[in-house]
Amino acid sequence: MNKIVATNRKAYRDYTILETLECGIELKGSEVKSIRQGKINLEDSFARVENNQVILYNSYIGPYEQASYLNVDPHRLRRLLLHKSQIDRLLGKLKARGFTLVPLKVYFNERGFAKIELALCKGKKLYDRREIIKRKEDELKMRRILKSRRKP
Repeated sequence: MNKIVATNRKAYRDYTILETLECGIELKGSEVKSIRQGKINLEDSFARVENNQVILYNSYIGPYEQASYLNVDPHRLRRLLLHKSQIDRLLGKLKARGFTLVPLKVYFNERGFAKIELALCKGKKLYDRREIIKRKEDELKMRRILKSRRKP
Protein backbone atom coordinates (compact mmCIF):
# COMPACT_ATOMS: atom_id res chain seq x y z
CA MET A 1 0.00 0.00 0.00
CA ASN A 2 1.39 3.40 -1.01
CA LYS A 3 1.55 6.14 1.66
CA ILE A 4 0.67 9.43 -0.04
CA VAL A 5 2.60 12.31 1.52
CA ALA A 6 1.63 15.30 -0.64
CA THR A 7 -0.79 16.06 -3.47
CA ASN A 8 -0.68 18.89 -5.98
CA ARG A 9 -4.36 19.88 -5.99
CA LYS A 10 -3.62 22.98 -8.05
CA ALA A 11 -2.48 20.78 -10.94
CA TYR A 12 -5.84 19.01 -11.11
CA ARG A 13 -7.57 22.41 -11.29
CA ASP A 14 -5.27 24.14 -13.80
CA TYR A 15 -4.39 21.29 -16.18
CA THR A 16 -6.02 18.57 -18.20
CA ILE A 17 -4.14 15.39 -17.35
CA LEU A 18 -3.40 13.29 -20.42
CA GLU A 19 -1.03 10.63 -19.08
CA THR A 20 0.68 9.76 -15.77
CA LEU A 21 3.82 7.85 -14.91
CA GLU A 22 5.67 6.91 -11.75
CA CYS A 23 9.25 8.05 -11.31
CA GLY A 24 11.83 8.09 -8.57
CA ILE A 25 13.44 11.23 -7.18
CA GLU A 26 17.08 11.81 -6.30
CA LEU A 27 17.17 13.00 -2.67
CA LYS A 28 19.69 13.62 0.08
CA GLY A 29 19.24 11.78 3.41
CA SER A 30 17.76 14.70 5.34
CA GLU A 31 15.28 15.39 2.52
CA VAL A 32 13.85 11.87 2.82
CA LYS A 33 13.24 12.41 6.52
CA SER A 34 11.58 15.77 5.83
CA ILE A 35 9.28 14.17 3.27
CA ARG A 36 8.34 11.47 5.79
CA GLN A 37 7.29 14.31 8.12
CA GLY A 38 5.20 15.81 5.30
CA LYS A 39 7.31 18.94 4.79
CA ILE A 40 6.98 19.05 1.01
CA ASN A 41 5.13 21.43 -1.29
CA LEU A 42 4.50 20.77 -4.99
CA GLU A 43 2.14 23.70 -5.67
CA ASP A 44 4.00 25.58 -8.43
CA SER A 45 6.43 22.85 -9.40
CA PHE A 46 7.01 21.49 -12.89
CA ALA A 47 9.53 19.31 -14.69
CA ARG A 48 11.63 19.76 -17.82
CA VAL A 49 13.76 17.44 -19.91
CA GLU A 50 17.35 18.76 -20.11
CA ASN A 51 20.40 16.83 -21.34
CA ASN A 52 18.40 13.57 -21.39
CA GLN A 53 17.49 14.04 -17.71
CA VAL A 54 14.19 15.10 -16.16
CA ILE A 55 14.66 17.94 -13.67
CA LEU A 56 12.05 19.03 -11.10
CA TYR A 57 11.76 22.80 -10.56
CA ASN A 58 10.09 24.92 -7.83
CA SER A 59 9.49 22.06 -5.40
CA TYR A 60 10.01 22.81 -1.73
CA ILE A 61 11.25 20.28 0.81
CA GLY A 62 11.55 21.85 4.25
CA PRO A 63 14.74 21.44 6.25
CA TYR A 64 14.94 18.58 8.74
CA GLU A 65 15.60 20.07 12.21
CA GLN A 66 17.78 17.23 13.52
CA ALA A 67 20.11 17.28 10.49
CA SER A 68 21.88 20.53 11.55
CA TYR A 69 24.65 21.27 9.00
CA LEU A 70 23.66 18.41 6.66
CA ASN A 71 20.56 20.22 5.38
CA VAL A 72 20.50 21.27 1.74
CA ASP A 73 18.76 24.16 -0.03
CA PRO A 74 14.98 23.57 0.21
CA HIS A 75 14.38 24.94 -3.31
CA ARG A 76 17.19 23.12 -5.13
CA LEU A 77 16.64 21.37 -8.47
CA ARG A 78 16.04 17.64 -8.13
CA ARG A 79 16.59 14.97 -10.74
CA LEU A 80 13.73 12.59 -11.47
CA LEU A 81 14.70 9.00 -12.19
CA LEU A 82 13.26 7.53 -15.37
CA HIS A 83 14.42 5.01 -17.95
CA LYS A 84 15.99 6.41 -21.10
CA SER A 85 13.13 5.06 -23.23
CA GLN A 86 10.59 6.84 -21.00
CA ILE A 87 12.53 10.12 -21.27
CA ASP A 88 12.71 9.80 -25.07
CA ARG A 89 8.96 9.17 -25.29
CA LEU A 90 8.23 12.15 -23.03
CA LEU A 91 10.56 14.35 -25.06
CA GLY A 92 8.69 13.44 -28.24
CA LYS A 93 5.34 14.33 -26.66
CA LEU A 94 6.63 17.55 -25.09
CA LYS A 95 7.65 18.88 -28.49
CA ALA A 96 3.93 19.18 -29.22
CA ARG A 97 2.87 22.70 -28.30
CA GLY A 98 1.32 23.38 -24.92
CA PHE A 99 2.27 20.22 -23.02
CA THR A 100 3.82 20.40 -19.55
CA LEU A 101 5.21 17.90 -17.04
CA VAL A 102 3.61 18.44 -13.64
CA PRO A 103 4.06 16.38 -10.45
CA LEU A 104 0.72 15.26 -9.04
CA LYS A 105 1.66 13.50 -5.82
CA VAL A 106 4.57 12.26 -3.71
CA TYR A 107 4.32 8.94 -1.94
CA PHE A 108 6.38 6.10 -0.48
CA ASN A 109 5.97 2.72 -2.16
CA GLU A 110 5.94 -0.67 -0.41
CA ARG A 111 9.75 -0.83 -0.35
CA GLY A 112 10.03 2.60 1.28
CA PHE A 113 11.27 4.55 -1.75
CA ALA A 114 9.98 8.06 -2.38
CA LYS A 115 8.15 8.22 -5.71
CA ILE A 116 6.53 11.03 -7.68
CA GLU A 117 3.53 10.64 -9.94
CA LEU A 118 4.40 12.80 -12.94
CA ALA A 119 1.72 13.86 -15.42
CA LEU A 120 1.83 14.99 -19.00
CA CYS A 121 -0.65 17.88 -19.00
CA LYS A 122 -2.17 20.53 -21.17
CA GLY A 123 -3.14 23.85 -19.55
CA LYS A 124 -6.84 24.63 -19.15
CA LYS A 125 -8.23 27.92 -20.36
CA LEU A 126 -10.08 30.17 -17.94
CA TYR A 127 -13.44 29.40 -19.54
CA ASP A 128 -12.78 25.65 -19.12
CA ARG A 129 -12.23 26.11 -15.40
CA ARG A 130 -15.37 28.26 -15.08
CA GLU A 131 -17.39 25.61 -16.89
CA ILE A 132 -16.18 22.90 -14.49
CA ILE A 133 -17.04 25.05 -11.46
CA LYS A 134 -20.53 25.73 -12.89
CA ARG A 135 -21.10 22.00 -13.52
CA LYS A 136 -20.08 21.13 -9.93
CA GLU A 137 -22.40 23.79 -8.51
CA ASP A 138 -25.29 22.46 -10.63
CA GLU A 139 -24.66 18.90 -9.41
CA LEU A 140 -24.60 20.13 -5.82
CA LYS A 141 -27.95 21.94 -6.30
CA MET A 142 -29.49 18.81 -7.83
CA ARG A 143 -28.34 16.68 -4.90
CA ARG A 144 -29.81 19.18 -2.43
CA ILE A 145 -33.14 19.26 -4.27
CA LEU A 146 -33.32 15.45 -4.43
CA LYS A 147 -32.42 15.19 -0.76
CA SER A 148 -35.12 17.69 0.25
CA ARG A 149 -37.77 15.79 -1.79
CA ARG A 150 -36.99 12.48 -0.12
CA LYS A 151 -37.68 13.78 3.37
CA PRO A 152 -41.39 13.59 4.39
